[in-house]
Amino acid sequence: MREILVVQVGQCGNQIGSRFWQHALNEFEKYNSVKVYDEAISSFFRNVDASGQSIAPGPNTPRHSLKARAILIDAEEGVLSSIMRSPIRDLFELTQFIGDTSGSGNNWARGFHHYGTKYHDDILDKVRRSAEQCDSLQSFFLLHSLGGGTGSGLGTYTIQLLADEFPTVYRFATSVFPSENDDVTTSPYNSVLALGQLIEHADCVLPLHNEALMEICERTQSQAAKGDAAAVIGGVDGGQKRAKPYDDMNDIAARLLTDLTSSMRFEGSLNVDLNEITMNLVPFPRMHLLTASMAPLVRPRDIAFQPRRITQMFDAVFHRDSQIIQADPTQHFYLGCGLFVRGSHVEISDIHNNIARIRPNLKMVPWNQEAFKVGLCGAPPVGLPYSLLCLANNTCVTQPLEAMIQRWNSLFKHHAHVHHYTEFIGLDEMAEAKERVLSVCRDYAEVERMAGTGGQAVPRSVAEAAPFHRQLPLF
Repeated sequence: MREILVVQVGQCGNQIGSRFWQHALNEFEKYNSVKVYDEAISSFFRNVDASGQSIAPGPNTPRHSLKARAILIDAEEGVLSSIMRSPIRDLFELTQFIGDTSGSGNNWARGFHHYGTKYHDDILDKVRRSAEQCDSLQSFFLLHSLGGGTGSGLGTYTIQLLADEFPTVYRFATSVFPSENDDVTTSPYNSVLALGQLIEHADCVLPLHNEALMEICERTQSQAAKGDAAAVIGGVDGGQKRAKPYDDMNDIAARLLTDLTSSMRFEGSLNVDLNEITMNLVPFPRMHLLTASMAPLVRPRDIAFQPRRITQMFDAVFHRDSQIIQADPTQHFYLGCGLFVRGSHVEISDIHNNIARIRPNLKMVPWNQEAFKVGLCGAPPVGLPYSLLCLANNTCVTQPLEAMIQRWNSLFKHHAHVHHYTEFIGLDEMAEAKERVLSVCRDYAEVERMAGTGGQAVPRSVAEAAPFHRQLPLF
């Protein structure tokens, strides 16, 4: 058993987390009724008895005995209170919550330095208790956004804390990037300051661009208005219209996480562990930002839906419209590419045939021409016959980062709103965070430049970087 501990921080992180736990619970209920999957239960859930003590899962383990391996953190009470009133409230105990009432005021520095210091001991105590309930803790999943104050500030404080206290456990950050027209004026500051911490303390960062998610949802709603059969986002509500405006966007992020971890929880002819993703897709330690795309992004309204062919799914994940980031990876160079398929009637040969078909149209760095990591899980998502998740380490990731730096410069050249940050940090700390992001942009740009000329070398700044060591937990 390789457990994953989910740490969801801020309003966005907890909303995505709430949706994710609903997906994970639905998958557990579907497959546990057919066969007992200890890993499916134990990766994300503890099975407890009436006294709250952990016990081994058994046939038809009841839903009410499951407790999520999660810590929920927010500087406001609203979202945490709504989770405790939601249908999944029984998954959580009050000891898993850390909350406040005043909020971080859209200020990274306040979230990081004020609330981080305030809740340091409480966060550490809850993480240690959760880790002690694991047989072999493999990874922390951080769910947060970069634009606000709590998700960016307290979220990155938490991942720094995890890096210090649990250096041998993988740290994956699912980070929602703000839109260019975000309603938080200070989001460029918050985003760059947060990214500076993620570059240093995360093993993998999965950027989810808010604008890309909105475009996917708008395109889907437009199809629905035209009477398209595949008209609603792939949720778990049987195609019913949702009340919350961001529910469809959160649903995509939640599905990404369940697809990413499916091989750890269910049987398959080619299972993939999280450490294999890092090993195969992150050739250099600081260049660990992975772009994501999924297919299908929509699910049917009616039962008579004819599923997409496997070839169509492979075409879709490399299409610009399926990218959950504001960039087109096919126009840039791949340092590595992971393709993770879920479906009971998919063969490994189908995957390799499609890779051979698509490979000539992709730009691969010269020193890693066959950089494909493949996974095949036999348990499809609930309500779908199969799905495909693509994770890529691609030089296109510099586009949203550079756009973020430009918005930072527009504010900082006038020192607009800086006084809110200098209450907690100095201007030198702000400049250092910006330089970290620019440094990663330069590394990716240099890889692209040298790959474009057919060069086999890598940038000196990358080659001379400190070696990346990870000692796996004993089990």
